[in-house]
Amino acid sequence: MIFLPDGRQMKTADSYTIREKKIPSLILMERAARAFVDTVTERGYDLSRVCVVCGSGNNGGDGFAIARLLLEKGAEVTAVMAGNPDHCTEETLRQIGLFREAGGTVCNSFEEGEYSILIDAVFGAGLSRRVEGSYLACIEAMNRSGGVKLAVDVPSGVSTSSGEVATSAFKADLTVSFQCAKLGCMLDPGRAYAGEVKVADIGVDTDGLEGDRDVAYALEEQDVRAMLPGRRADSHKGDYGRALIIAGSRGMAGAAYLSALAAYRTGAGLVQIYTPEENRTILQTLLPEAIVRCYDFFDERELLRLLEWADVVSIGSGLGTSDKSRRILQTTLENVQVPCVVDADGLNLLAEHSRYLSRLPHENFVFTPHMGEMSRITKKPVEELRKSRLEELMQFTGSHRITCVLKDARTCIGKQGEHPFVNLSGNAAMAKAGSGDVLAGVITGLIAQGMDCFDGAVLGVYLHGLAGDAARRGKGGYSVLARELADAVGAVLKRLEE
Repeated sequence: MIFLPDGRQMKTADSYTIREKKIPSLILMERAARAFVDTVTERGYDLSRVCVVCGSGNNGGDGFAIARLLLEKGAEVTAVMAGNPDHCTEETLRQIGLFREAGGTVCNSFEEGEYSILIDAVFGAGLSRRVEGSYLACIEAMNRSGGVKLAVDVPSGVSTSSGEVATSAFKADLTVSFQCAKLGCMLDPGRAYAGEVKVADIGVDTDGLEGDRDVAYALEEQDVRAMLPGRRADSHKGDYGRALIIAGSRGMAGAAYLSALAAYRTGAGLVQIYTPEENRTILQTLLPEAIVRCYDFFDERELLRLLEWADVVSIGSGLGTSDKSRRILQTTLENVQVPCVVDADGLNLLAEHSRYLSRLPHENFVFTPHMGEMSRITKKPVEELRKSRLEELMQFTGSHRITCVLKDARTCIGKQGEHPFVNLSGNAAMAKAGSGDVLAGVITGLIAQGMDCFDGAVLGVYLHGLAGDAARRGKGGYSVLARELADAVGAVLKRLEE
């Protein structure tokens, strides 16, 4: 597990390290500068014309320290003070002095041009306002200039908490982040400005981040093996759960098929599909392993019997928004006593009938909206949600006491009392019809095997992304189909198991 703090949370960790671990701020600054310069030299970048643009805060102090170390390596270095010299921190003033003692000269303005390396150390994680005026002009001139562009900790202009770029931001090829990658560099559009992100350990104590439930985190592949449900040698299908998938409508048999296939691929012991009669032949042909239970009209008694049978329920994929579908959803939401995943049309119906949200019988629900569906449920514009996605996500899950998987290019998961999760696996090849149906099935399959809703959602989203990465390696960025994602889940699990 890796933490993804924002600027405020990282500053708290820095302060703790300085105060309790007795490591002076100047020492941390030197470590950061050395780690940055080590990256520059390891990658063999051209040092013939280096420009380091610095602010007056500690990010600027890092920049002047970097400029000095590069100067000592024989680089031709121009250092620019882009901030207000009267507002320099004590550490930055000290680094300016050391740079000058090493023979460096500080310029007062940035000159647009061609550089071998252009290093941004203007704001970093310390940005707390819109970039305007001379700062904006400087950053835009830096973006127009030539050379390899490197950012110190965070590209100037990127919000560390949301990834938002209010006006403009430095467009880096590589960002060297200290101790932790910052949240804003992982979220869009910030990650496009950060480029490749390399994390350098400089000795900041981050143990306190675990106790701060506002700090986001991500999984690494080594975490997954420990999370996977076990499979005993003396087990049988009943040990791995009975999943009921209420999905599909006329012309939408594929949604039911993809969800059920993914649940099986993920390890569910028994999958039963509840779907309109028109889908029976298709589903029995495509997935003979599944039980297919069909309906022509709304049959409350039959539905209640199926809910009683299940260990986990998934509802909504391709369900449609007819009155029949609405009654099926309402009955399910009000009577289900096991974990329940609500996807796609289940969420669209919820948006039209928000009173159902207040009738949920327990907290073991997983909602899986994409941004458009989340917008319809919350009545907030997509753009507003994107600007503060984690804040909106945690507010929504806190109000309704559920787990919510907010799907986007960077999917985020929230639940009251848990660290927000940000998924770093997956790619644009997954942007295809049916991908969400597969995800709903993967999460359902994991919960069927005994995982709780939040952990099942986190692992499901991460595995889904790994499957997308595997499928892209086989099919390329354009040709991946949703059923190939479901199959790739099996391949990924095999690799992790071995």
